[in-house]
Amino acid sequence: MPARNVNMLSGPLYRELLAFSLPIAVTGILEQLFNATDTMVLGRFEGTAAMAAVGNNVTIISLIVALLLGVSLGANVVIAQYIGARRLKEATRTIHTALLFSLLIGVAIAVLGQLPVAWALDALAVPAAVQKAAEIYLRIFLVGMPFLSLYNFAAAILRSRGDAQTPLYALILASVLNIVLDLVFVLVFDWGTAGVAAATVLSYLVCALHLVRHMLRATGILHLELGLLRIHVGELAKCLRIGLPAALQGMVFCIANLVIQNAINSLGPEVMAASAAAFTIEINMYCFTVGFQQACTTFVGQNYGARQFARCREVTRDCAVLTAITMIMLGALIYAFMYPMLGFFSTNPVVIENAVTRIEYVVLPEILCTGFDICSGALRGYGVSLAPAIATLISVCGVRLIGVWWYFPTHPVFSNLMVLFPISWIVADILIISLYRLHLKHLRA
Repeated sequence: MPARNVNMLSGPLYRELLAFSLPIAVTGILEQLFNATDTMVLGRFEGTAAMAAVGNNVTIISLIVALLLGVSLGANVVIAQYIGARRLKEATRTIHTALLFSLLIGVAIAVLGQLPVAWALDALAVPAAVQKAAEIYLRIFLVGMPFLSLYNFAAAILRSRGDAQTPLYALILASVLNIVLDLVFVLVFDWGTAGVAAATVLSYLVCALHLVRHMLRATGILHLELGLLRIHVGELAKCLRIGLPAALQGMVFCIANLVIQNAINSLGPEVMAASAAAFTIEINMYCFTVGFQQACTTFVGQNYGARQFARCREVTRDCAVLTAITMIMLGALIYAFMYPMLGFFSTNPVVIENAVTRIEYVVLPEILCTGFDICSGALRGYGVSLAPAIATLISVCGVRLIGVWWYFPTHPVFSNLMVLFPISWIVADILIISLYRLHLKHLRA
């Protein structure tokens, strides 16, 4: 099926925003399906301990993915601005620089990431019963980092031109493969945790190759020529100036969640498994916010490059409206069907009860993320990335770390950890929306 490039610079916004953001949201859901499939297969056929081992790695994996997504977003913004300004030569240089850099950073993570694996699991206070399985899964998962990095950068490049569908098609192919390989490696070969990790790595490889093949065959600005792959320092610097703070912002959430995960681990394997199950539902809902956020970044980037400032403001407003409506609808659906959904992960009543707690305290209030996520996305589209990252560091890390280190030790209850999420979102809303308004005043001046 041929992909459709959305028109970012003119025409009705709601239709184009939905056409761009919904494939990104579904792509994010399919990316989460990799880990969800691993968790469900192990939970059903290997037991709660194996499920907890993989679930415990979710936060570490999210930290790595946040790094890759953030840095690749820098390439997305720079290329989108060049396209909007019709500076196609610079866009071509940036595309080839970003793809080569993606492989280099992926290999670096795959190799250097092996060193702190045991330390990281110890720092998270992973129980001895699941630590070995958690280490095996994480070490094998890291082998796939060059493929995951290449996919994320290629997807960001395609989206900068308005193509959000081709990355989705690649994920559909890879997700089907991952499910099949999970079942084969666990049920037929009895490889357990190592099997589901190997299935994920192979699926990432197929996904990345699909996008590379597409770009090799593409015409126009997105055409990939292997002979042009080289690092242009100036273009890379522009990407990193936006991408590194964006990565920092995403990683701040993950670091705060690592601290919370450490506290969750102190409550035992059943709470660990419950949190992993509810987190899977939570992150899939959040994918829609990410879709609208990336739409906001890319649309604002192209229109800012074309100096259409009024349309930039319209994009931000419409993305916020669409995000809020979507969060209300999804929250109602999840609340209505949370027990059947959790039943896919576990039949243990203690696990389900604690998973419901996380849904009530974290999943349902996710509408609170709308303000700071959309405004952060808009600011990155303008090329402003460091300020929202610092604001996120102050609000998210500050609130969650204070809660874990000051309140939780004397009140060690799961719900007391979960309430830190909505509180931190409210503080982030106040800070980042204020930054966005200040930037608009600066543009008008």
